[in-house]
Amino acid sequence: MADEKIDYAVDIKKYTSAVDEKAVAGIVKHLGIALKGKDSSLVAASDASEMKTVRDSFLKKKLALTESDAHLDAAAKEVTERMKAERNKSRVTVYYLLAEKFHKLAMFHPKA
Repeated sequence: MADEKIDYAVDIKKYTSAVDEKAVAGIVKHLGIALKGKDSSLVAASDASEMKTVRDSFLKKKLALTESDAHLDAAAKEVTERMKAERNKSRVTVYYLLAEKFHKLAMFHPKA
């Protein structure tokens, strides 16, 4: 998996009408080494500690969201529910859909 070139946009297109390729590239860059391992490149939606990491590390820390934990948890649950047919939920796709939901995709664009 580490050496494969993955087209994350193909997966994201299953869940949204338009894909911001620059934001996808920015999320991939943000995740960096986490995408090298099979487990760390996926989100285990049924694992409470995993979902806490999504909330605390991505939504609060990276996206700087200040909504309540309950609100952020509900947003993460909504995104993973949209992807429920997918057994292996790509971390890039989950993070992209969350950033899109909170109108934060532009923050992943490369700085000029």
